[in-house]
Formats: sequence, C-alpha cells, structure tokens
Amino acid sequence: MTAIRIDGKAVAASLRARVADAVADLARDGVVPGLAVVLVGDDPASRVYVGSKKKMTVAAGMRSIDHMLPAETGEAELLALIDRLNRDDDVDGILVQLPLPPQIDASRVILAIDPAKDVDGFHPVNAGRLATGQPALVPCTPVGCVMLAKTVLPSLAGLDAVVVGRSNIVGKPVAQLLLAESATVTVAHSRTRDLPAVCRSADLLVAAVGRPEMIRGDWIKPGAVVIDVGINRIEGEGGTSRLVGDVAYDEAAAHAAAITPVPGGVGPMTIACLLANTVKAARARRGLPEVVLEVAAF
Repeated sequence: MTAIRIDGKAVAASLRARVADAVADLARDGVVPGLAVVLVGDDPASRVYVGSKKKMTVAAGMRSIDHMLPAETGEAELLALIDRLNRDDDVDGILVQLPLPPQIDASRVILAIDPAKDVDGFHPVNAGRLATGQPALVPCTPVGCVMLAKTVLPSLAGLDAVVVGRSNIVGKPVAQLLLAESATVTVAHSRTRDLPAVCRSADLLVAAVGRPEMIRGDWIKPGAVVIDVGINRIEGEGGTSRLVGDVAYDEAAAHAAAITPVPGGVGPMTIACLLANTVKAARARRGLPEVVLEVAAF
C-alpha cells in the first residue's frame, strides 16, 4: 500500500481563493475586513510567520494592520493596545503572536481580546462555545486538520478517531471538532497506556504531540488516514537540519491510505483558516449570515 499524499498547499490555496471571493462580496457592500496582528519582540521565526500572514491577508483583499512592539514592551502597554483594537470598528480580527516575552502573561492577554475578534480561537468564551456546540471562532490549525481529512474521507461520521496530544491549541479543539462530525474520539497523551495499540485502533489519527517521528509505521492501522500536526527541526550530519513531523512519514505511508507530509501538509492551512476566521468575524460583527468556506476533495 502506498498512501495518498494529502497536499496541504493545494487545499490551502483553494481555501484562500474562496476567502478572496467572500471578501469581494463584502467589498460590494463597502466592507473591507481588517486583521490586526501584534508581534512583541524580534523572534526571527515569528517575524517570518507574521510577514506571511500580512502578504496573504492583503492578497485576499483584506486590510492588514500590523503592530510591531519591542521585546521590552510591558504587559500593561500590550493590554492597552488590545483595548484600543477591541474598540476599533475597522478591526475585525485580533491576533497576538505567541510566544510572548516572559514579562507578559499570555493568558491575561488572551482574556483581554474581544471574543468576537478572537480569530485565533483561544479565548475561553470561544473554547466553551465550541465545546457546547455553539457558533464560535475555532483555532485555525484544528479546523485545517478536519478540512484536510475531509478531502480524502467522504464522511467522518462513525469513524474511530484518535488524537495524540491534549493541548488547548490543537488537541482539545480538534477532538471537539471531530465529535461535532460524529466521529468516536479518543484523546491520547503521554500517560496513555499502550499508546501504539490505541493508535492502531484509529481510522483517523491526528498526531499533535510535539515529538519528532514518535509515531512509527507499525502504530498505523492499515488504511487509516493520518494528519500530522507536528513541525520539528532535527539536526543532521555536517550541521544540516530538516523538518519532520510527529509521525515517521515513510514508515506510516506504507500502512496508511492517506497522510499529510511535513512540511506542506497542515502548516499551510493555518494561515488560510486564519483568513477564513477573519471573514467569519467580519460578517458576524455586522449581523450577516455566515458563508461556508469548505474545500472540495482533491
């Protein structure tokens, strides 16, 4: 068996195109969605990521509002900026790039963001709404995981799904989304007994544990679909390095029906889903009905 390689770049491009169409529809009514991105400090990886967000926000026809703050910025100053953005009608989405410097409490910052503008989906109000099946802004990476699974599975209903990882950013919300799709969901973690056997029970396996190539090929049920959220840099010989996921790709591809690569799988979906969340927030704030931004099977 040779697994289908799920092309996250192609799916993300399709989603961004649909977002651009939705933005154009809003523009005909004089609405230009605005996304405010706040970066504290000069972490190189964060700067590259924020730059990509800005480029894709503008390409989709939206307004990009960037706030680059020095690393020594205090918590009170950052909270004051968030308060101003909450009250700015031109801002539909607010994203504070994590991680933050040690003098700033990230949980206080997340709580300060208006849930209606919380396009990261991290605010407890949005987490609670997701958990209780109410409309919510949902974290971008979990939404991307489910979209990718749907490109190769006609339905998730009734499937045995295993999520390896229980973070608030990925593990818990992706489990909630899979429950909403009527999958039977097991959340596994570092203390799960016989983790390989639990993984082998999965028709759909989502790996979000943050350990390079931890999940081996013989942990994969034949014919399963594998969504690998992990992005880990490992050092090679001669000072070289490469990116790998939480799944040993070549081993797993010999067992799975379909699998996401790293890079080029879940990663590209995160920004595309952020743009979709910004459109969703812009419409909801104006009392407009939500538009469905699904992607077709590839």
